[in-house]
Amino acid sequence: MADQTLTRLDLAESVFREVGLSRNESADLVEGVLQHISDALVRGESVKISSFGTFNLRDKTARVGRNPKTGEEVPITPRRVLSFRPSHVMKDKVSSGNKR
Repeated sequence: MADQTLTRLDLAESVFREVGLSRNESADLVEGVLQHISDALVRGESVKISSFGTFNLRDKTARVGRNPKTGEEVPITPRRVLSFRPSHVMKDKVSSGNKR
């Protein structure tokens, strides 16, 4: 498994090399796209990126959990969670990348 992380800077550098925008324009473009996605999620909208996947929000209700170490019951507050479901295209790409 790779120990590398893809960063915003890596994305901007890729846009710079592939598209030909300046480095500043590339960084602004990446930042703008990520901001647009974040804003949509904050508004409670799902974000679907074709051939990549879908980001969804779910509201989890309050429940009683258990501390695995002590066995003590602990209340878990309601919260909103973000989930990602990859598309079949992405699943196939990742799966075929695992074959060596």
